[in-house]
Amino acid sequence: MILETQRLLLREMEISDLDALLLVLGDAESMRYYPKPFDREMVQKWIDRHRHNYVQHGVGLWAMVLKTTGEVIGDCGLVWQEVEGRQELEIGYHVRLDQQMQGYATEAAYACQDYAFKVLGQHRVISLIRPENIPSRRVAEKNGLKIVQETVWRDIPHYIYAVER
Repeated sequence: MILETQRLLLREMEISDLDALLLVLGDAESMRYYPKPFDREMVQKWIDRHRHNYVQHGVGLWAMVLKTTGEVIGDCGLVWQEVEGRQELEIGYHVRLDQQMQGYATEAAYACQDYAFKVLGQHRVISLIRPENIPSRRVAEKNGLKIVQETVWRDIPHYIYAVER
């Protein structure tokens, strides 16, 4: 386990999480702000990439697990991204459609922000969010992040939300 909140555990993703994460990353509605929903192979690569990030960078997106049931309902964590020629630590999150609008992303993202500041000693974290992604923007804003810049990231317009310690 990496982090614990009131209702959630965040832990490293495992290969056995593939089916649970496919319910999130493979859902067209949940992934409407991505170029397309993930298929099984893409989810496998997603897990592999983040497992590599754990070793290489000590962070990555972690499996989001409900304490009450033990089920994986999404992911949340910290990922190093190149943005505007700088390395930035991004908070990212995805929550299964039937578990959205219950504050899980906000709760997990806040724990990751706190971890970045207090454990990793970072002075700033960001979230890259498409302008039309109102739910993710609300999560960022509830946790004190503010739009600091507009950018085109991976050929798609994004807001850079940021907060400093």
